[in-house]
Amino acid sequence: MEQLPKPWFDLNKYREVRLREAMYEAELAESFLNQGLIRNATGKAFQTWKALVAAYAVDKINELRKLFPGTKKLRGGLRARVEKAYWIVAVMPTTVLKPVAQVIGGDVDVYTNMALWLHEYQYNGPDKQGILSPYPDDESAARDIRTLISKTRELTKKTIQ
Repeated sequence: MEQLPKPWFDLNKYREVRLREAMYEAELAESFLNQGLIRNATGKAFQTWKALVAAYAVDKINELRKLFPGTKKLRGGLRARVEKAYWIVAVMPTTVLKPVAQVIGGDVDVYTNMALWLHEYQYNGPDKQGILSPYPDDESAARDIRTLISKTRELTKKTIQ
């Protein structure tokens, strides 16, 4: 398995690997969906989207530096620190997915809302009252999973070309 390049060393290689990851995760999400494993498909669709956002964030690193100033200590007993914006692009925590998507803008921002709704559904399942999940049933979640997979493929192909 290929090790993920660190964005602070090679942004272009990092983007390339994240885009491939997005496509692989989309294939898995679709496979789970076809097997009726809706919540598993949801998790993979969310991972697909996080990888795509991370890849697109590469082109917005200067804007992200302004939004997320400072440095972050690296794990693994290393005493090294990297700019926080690079760390965010590398890890893409769920807690900053929306602000990063807003910096990227366009479809990435809009569809990030769907990805976050699916993330809620993954953990809480369907909820007819819409309190713990915006999806009243599995089929409504499955429709959005298909939509997110389709948008991921579209945006990935657009970036690769």
